[in-house]
Amino acid sequence: MSNLVTRVQNILLTPRTEWPVIAAEPETTAGLYTRYILIVSALGPIAMFLKSTLIGTSIPFMGTFRMGMGAGLTMAVLSYVLGLVGIFLFAWVINALAPTFGGQKDSVQALKAAAYGATGAWVGGVAQIVPWVGWIVSLALAIYSIYLLYLGLPHTMKAPADKAAGYTAVSIIVAILLYWVIMAIVGNVAARGMFGGAGYPGITSSSGHFEKGSGAAALEEWAKNMEAAGKAVEDSAKQNNGPPSGAAIGALVGAAVGGGKAVDALSSEEIKAYLPETLGGLPRTSTSASRNAAMGFQVAEAKADYGDGAGKNLQLEINDTGGAHGILALASWANIEEEKEWQGGYEKTYRADGRIVHERWDSGSGSGEFSVIVGNRFSVEISGNAASMDELKAALATGVNLAALENVAKSAKPAG
Repeated sequence: MSNLVTRVQNILLTPRTEWPVIAAEPETTAGLYTRYILIVSALGPIAMFLKSTLIGTSIPFMGTFRMGMGAGLTMAVLSYVLGLVGIFLFAWVINALAPTFGGQKDSVQALKAAAYGATGAWVGGVAQIVPWVGWIVSLALAIYSIYLLYLGLPHTMKAPADKAAGYTAVSIIVAILLYWVIMAIVGNVAARGMFGGAGYPGITSSSGHFEKGSGAAALEEWAKNMEAAGKAVEDSAKQNNGPPSGAAIGALVGAAVGGGKAVDALSSEEIKAYLPETLGGLPRTSTSASRNAAMGFQVAEAKADYGDGAGKNLQLEINDTGGAHGILALASWANIEEEKEWQGGYEKTYRADGRIVHERWDSGSGSGEFSVIVGNRFSVEISGNAASMDELKAALATGVNLAALENVAKSAKPAG
């Protein structure tokens, strides 16, 4: 993990001296994927999931829009998988164009150029979480990736320096076309999506390791799971003398979004049982529950409406990320924090008692929403009319057994 972080830092901060080192390293396609691409390229999809489902996107005069867990998970996982395919195709294009610009064809070196050149864009994907200016940071680092590729092609593909600009330009044009195709596929499947800095909190400089229980320690553990799963893919490919098995690929994706442990989401009836008969003194008027699979990972949700028939209404929604709980476990590493105010209202996201919490209140309409992530697996949200935010918080605290959900998350058994 420390080598990975060092490589990311070096390629971003000192690319002119890092590219010769990269070009000279003995490497394989499988090694590049398992030790670098699979990990760094996941940063953007993880941020996408957190932004679209947990933080939400503020729409002027309309409030905050949040995608459902199922749709958000589908978008993130599909974007991740297609991104892996995209970087492979981009490397193929770089390799194919090499002779045209006086370079030497080498598929591994081409993958180095594509992967390490994309580092800026991949790291910039994390900035999706940052409100208002996140897109500027993402765009700036994406543009910087073009410069990284320009610096890298003479070293990796042995292209003459005076032809590197043209080589880069043509490669980027093809990359943009690939991006359009990939995002069109993602859009057709997920139908809607909204794209948010982060550091490495928890680093103990004196001992050279991450503090136990810190967000960075969680990231380190996730990276180890990814590396182990990637090694399994490489071994499977060797055994088959060709493509790896579907089981090995499934385990790899599972390590990316499931934290290395596949967990079945609660059944419709099980999650529905956590909806109380009354909430904030209001009787329950309707309920719904479902469990669905997205890219092979189960997610479940339960919803209920509460009202007195005289205009006072509350809504409760409980989501179980199931096999994708690893994404929520990494949320602490993303260091999510947001706060903004306007006349008569506010919205903020923060951490309390080890949980991610989001609240939004509008005094003009006398309504708000309060949500909390429980056990790095369950999302629980209450919204509707109330006298204050404290009333919403009290209704959730007394109406939903958060401790029981926490225990379910802690005692979860592997799927099977």
